[in-house]
Amino acid sequence: MNKEGRKRVGDRLSPTETGSRDVQSAAQSERLRERKEVKSMENDLSLVAFEKHKIRRIYDEQKEIWYFSIIDVVGALTDSVNPRDYWFRMKVRVRTEDGLELSTICRQLKMRAPDGKMRKTDTADVQGLLRIIQSIPSPKAEPFKQWLAKVGYERIQDMSDPARSLDRAREYWQRHGRSEKWIQQRMMGQETRNKLTDYWKDHKIKGEDEYAILTNIIHLEWSGISVGKHKEIKQLKTQNLRDHMSEAELIFTALAELSTRQIAQSVDATGMTENAKAGKRGGKIAKKARLELEQNTGKSVVTGENFLPPSSIRKELKGHDDEHR
Repeated sequence: MNKEGRKRVGDRLSPTETGSRDVQSAAQSERLRERKEVKSMENDLSLVAFEKHKIRRIYDEQKEIWYFSIIDVVGALTDSVNPRDYWFRMKVRVRTEDGLELSTICRQLKMRAPDGKMRKTDTADVQGLLRIIQSIPSPKAEPFKQWLAKVGYERIQDMSDPARSLDRAREYWQRHGRSEKWIQQRMMGQETRNKLTDYWKDHKIKGEDEYAILTNIIHLEWSGISVGKHKEIKQLKTQNLRDHMSEAELIFTALAELSTRQIAQSVDATGMTENAKAGKRGGKIAKKARLELEQNTGKSVVTGENFLPPSSIRKELKGHDDEHR
C-alpha cells in the first residue's frame, strides 16, 4: 500500500470491504427493482376503466388537472376498430362544419403505448373532453359524462381530504379479496413507513437511491434476506412486495421501521452513515422478535406465499392480452 493508502492490483480485499461491495451491489440491484416497481405503480394509477375500456390519463401536478387520452375516449364511446382514424376524420369534419379547430383544446403528452414505449398522443382535460363528446354521436355520451365527473376530479378531492384516499385504498384491497385484518395492518404499516421516510427527507437522505439502500439494510437485518431475494422467494417481478406480505411479515416490517425511526430520532441521525447504523439497530430489534416467535411456533415468518392469481389463471390472462395487442 502506498502513502495514499491505495491497494495494488491483486491485493485481497478484507472481509469488511468485500461485505461493503456486496451491500453496494445488492443495493444497486434493488434500486433497479424499485424503479421497475414504481413504473408498474404509475401504470396502475394512470389507467382508469369506463365499462370494459381502459383509458390512459396523466396528472399535471402544477395545474392539478387530469389529462385523458382522446384516442382511448373515442374508442370507448364509438367501439371503433380504428379510433385513431375516427379522431382524425372527426377533427376534419368539425373544422369544416363548425369552423372549430379541436386541436386547440388538446395537448400532446407522452403516454405509454401498447408496445410499452412512451409516445406523444392527443390529450384533453375534463372541459376539453366535454366539448369533444358533443361531436360524437353515441348512446354512451351521458354515462361517460357522469363517469368523467367522478374520475376527473378524484385526485384533487383526495389531496384536500386525505381520508378519501384511505377509503379508496381500503376499497381496492377489499375488491382483491384481502381480509379486514390484513388491510388494517397494511395501512398501519404504510403510515409507519411514511413517518420514517419523512424523517429521512428532513435529515439529508436524498432521492430514491438512498431510500432504497436504507430500506434494504433494515429489511436484510430483520428478515435475514434482501428485499430482492424476498421478492424472488414470493415469485414477484414488478409487483410491490408489501402488497404480497403475510400479516406477520407486515408486522415485523413495521416493527423494524418504527424502531429505526425512534432510534434515529433519539440520536438525531443525519446523513447516510448515521441512518444506516440506526437502520441496523432497528432491524435487529425486529430480528430478535422474529427469531423468538419462530422458536416458539416452529414456523418461518418469511414465506413464499403471495396473493398472485393461480398460474393457470395468469396464463389465461396473458393469452388474452396477447390476442388483443
